[in-house]
Amino acid sequence: MRDLRDLLSWNPWRLATAITWGVLALGSGLALAALAAWLIARAWQMPPVLDLTVAVVAVRALGISRGLCRYLERLATHDVALRAQNTARTATYRALATSTSWLHRRARTDTTVLRRGDLLVRIGADIDDLGAVVVRAVVPCAVALVLSVAAVVLLALLAPPAALVLAAALLVSALLAPWLAATAAADAERAVRADRAEFTARAVTVLDHAPELRVAGRLPEAMAAAAAASTRAVAAEDRAASRSAWAAAALPASIGVSVLGALLTGLAIYGPTGGTPAGTSPMALTMLVLIPLSAFEAVAALPAAAQALTTGRAALHRLRALDPERSGGAAGERPAPGDGCGPAASSHSASRPSEAAGAAEPTFPERPRDARRIAIVGPSGAGKTTLLMQWAGLFTTPEPGTTFFAEDAHLFGTSILENLRVARGDITEPEATSALRAVGLGDWLDTLPDGLNTTLTGGAAAVSGGQRRRILLARALLAPADVLLLDEPTEHLEAEAGATLLRRLLDPDDGLVAPNRTVVVVTHQLPDAHRADLVLHLSALGENPLPVS
Repeated sequence: MRDLRDLLSWNPWRLATAITWGVLALGSGLALAALAAWLIARAWQMPPVLDLTVAVVAVRALGISRGLCRYLERLATHDVALRAQNTARTATYRALATSTSWLHRRARTDTTVLRRGDLLVRIGADIDDLGAVVVRAVVPCAVALVLSVAAVVLLALLAPPAALVLAAALLVSALLAPWLAATAAADAERAVRADRAEFTARAVTVLDHAPELRVAGRLPEAMAAAAAASTRAVAAEDRAASRSAWAAAALPASIGVSVLGALLTGLAIYGPTGGTPAGTSPMALTMLVLIPLSAFEAVAALPAAAQALTTGRAALHRLRALDPERSGGAAGERPAPGDGCGPAASSHSASRPSEAAGAAEPTFPERPRDARRIAIVGPSGAGKTTLLMQWAGLFTTPEPGTTFFAEDAHLFGTSILENLRVARGDITEPEATSALRAVGLGDWLDTLPDGLNTTLTGGAAAVSGGQRRRILLARALLAPADVLLLDEPTEHLEAEAGATLLRRLLDPDDGLVAPNRTVVVVTHQLPDAHRADLVLHLSALGENPLPVS
């Protein structure tokens, strides 16, 4: 819980407010049950109506306050959870983008070998599971503790033996049922986690690389592997459901035992031989039966709370695994060698060259500091992107002031302006327009009815391949970094247009990139008449590049 609190950074006062509203909501229900029981039994005796007026008004007030307090508790609880999730997700994204946060220290070494599906699970579903702990575990557990004590005390005022029975039944419901639920959730988590993550990773691979897989004849195999992982996950969930069934049965069984015990105790105390005045016997007996029914409403949420805690603990473990200091330096989850199918290997955010079976760890030189315009050329598979990633610090400590323009960089389903602001949040509309025109998108921008505010529905699916590359290049140009590492920036462009753009990128006097900034370009074909200071030719993966002036 301490680690969870540190990651989510929830506000203790907001959490206390949520618990207070929860106690008031269920407390209203408990008081309503006791008062309604008294009113029913007292009305049976047909007293003067004025003797019942206060009780009738109180019943109405408690009924209204119960629903109102429940609504306010939901608002307060979800406010705490959503704020905490936002804090955790913001810190996670910032950690992945910078080197100042604990998560990035692992991200720069191990996230490069995580498949996108694995990364989506960690920064998406896992943080959602941590937020659910607040809503389904922390607040319900605190409310259940307060209400259980209140119910036992209230019943003890009427019949101490019945209070003992209620306390025992509440302990069973609060301990046994959650333990069974937690065990079932742990079994499901262990059984499902690998298969569910595997399904997500393979599904993303199929979605991202269906054309390549189809050309390679591997699409049916990839789809079958994803379907098999999904089937295994569903089967594991079904096997783990038996303990959940026993946990669900423990609560009504406890309620039955408690009500029966209270009823037998009441009959013994308030029966014909009881010493209590006859006028109070029916009311007290009715309260003894109805109070336990209301008291168990508080502990009914505990099995779900135990499941949420178990799932949240596993999610927290996966997020902590990204931090070498917190996880004791253990390696993060990574796919087994040969785990992908053909082009599916490109579904990784990036791939270490040493992951290939039998490949030796390649050695690359440091980036030359005396060159401002550098071109890296070579055939496919020569290691051009790997060298660029090495210089970007994805395998080592990242170099400050460096922006890596990945070949598969993402376009988000938002406006063009917001897509550019990924590089720098304070980009103005004139700056964005200037950058887009500089990379050759001026005419296209003029045809858009909403201009920079046009939404790219579906992200990259809303534009052509060439337009996508130009938008991403404009984003890189707007980044504040002094060193731009561009991986195939002119791919999908017409041959002449791509050659022209490469010449401009490698020309310090062109003005497209400021002369004091360093530009490193990876390309298959270097155009004639370029003005690169240094050209590195890579012929084979891991071989030292050959500089050519």
